[in-house]
Amino acid sequence: MDTKIRIHRSPKTLITGVDAISQLGAEVSGLRAKKALIMTDPGVAESGMVETVERPLIDSGIEVGVYSKCVPEPPLSSLTEGVKFCEQGKYDCIVGFGGGSAIDVAKITSVLVGATEDVESMVGVGKVPHKGLPVIAVPTTAGTGSEVTAVAIFANERLNVKQGISSPFLIPNIAVVDPMLTITCPAHVTAASGMDALIHNIEAYTSVNATMHTDPLAREGIELISKSIRTAVFDGSNVEARAAMAIGALMGGISFGNAGVTAVHALSYPIGGTFHVPHGIANTLMLPWVMEFNMLACLEYFSEIAVAMGENVQGLSVRDAAVRAVEAMRQLAVDIQVPQYLSDVGIPESAIDDLADGAMTQTRLLVNNPRRLTRDDIVQIYRNAAVRPGAAANGSNGKAKTAAKPKAKAAK
Repeated sequence: MDTKIRIHRSPKTLITGVDAISQLGAEVSGLRAKKALIMTDPGVAESGMVETVERPLIDSGIEVGVYSKCVPEPPLSSLTEGVKFCEQGKYDCIVGFGGGSAIDVAKITSVLVGATEDVESMVGVGKVPHKGLPVIAVPTTAGTGSEVTAVAIFANERLNVKQGISSPFLIPNIAVVDPMLTITCPAHVTAASGMDALIHNIEAYTSVNATMHTDPLAREGIELISKSIRTAVFDGSNVEARAAMAIGALMGGISFGNAGVTAVHALSYPIGGTFHVPHGIANTLMLPWVMEFNMLACLEYFSEIAVAMGENVQGLSVRDAAVRAVEAMRQLAVDIQVPQYLSDVGIPESAIDDLADGAMTQTRLLVNNPRRLTRDDIVQIYRNAAVRPGAAANGSNGKAKTAAKPKAKAAK
């Protein structure tokens, strides 16, 4: 029995299921908000999906504004305009609508409105000074889990690295997870974001800070995503698969939001910050190699991951079962056509030293890892992930290539 003091945090209200978005107006009214700002990205705005969120708000008598300039992998410098927009409009709550980046922007905007503190002073753990405007998070992808976490991730252009702002004040008041909002998510985004969600669950499960609260959620999240991600990628209209992915991502968000992520994220942040590789892909590049490194520190956990992924481990030793988990992750990346090597996205081996330096700054994440990492270990992991076997050494200029996009089956 775990007798240590544990703190478990998540939004006060979680609303899930098909047509969950219909509850948005009543929930915002319950916050006594009168004027809601929807923060989203240009792609979501251009798709016409914003009306899905506007309608229940307007029907509840709430005035609505839209800020649609949230960008993927948002730099810290991009926050200023949205904060001014919110302040000038005198909005009293924020609806983050879109992928993790839009929700992260909404979360940090909520605490920057009217604040005198600089956003860079909030980077790290527990440095946000106060709760901001109420936030309602409505994801359109099954990936980041940002709708339930205390973390917002941004790119620091000055340091060429991603940085996290972590505080209980960033946890959304309400999360609305409606799988129907993910139906139109493109196949390649479904694949990358789905891998991100799966990695959240795996890292939470193996984190040194895992608890009796997070382990059951993380394990079920691994199971839900593993059995549904292929269908969601190649038959995006399958509601059952989309629902399983949405709940699996939610479970991953709650799990890692409390147990923390580990070395996969620590090593992926410099890849995203320097080469602008999408977060889910950057994580996938690192996953099997970090799993290989971590496996010997917690063989039992990795064997359980293999079972949760649907692998038949009957008759295998614990070590062989743990290896099966690593093999299953590699096969999954192949099946859904997510890049697996740095060379697949145009990152040269000459960048490894700089990537390792960047990863070493991610102490907030590295301390969660089940096996201690030295800089030499990190360099070796990057080298293992550098070049696809049989491919020529990468001597590119370091510009990331566009990831291959899986071909989705036509909607039924």
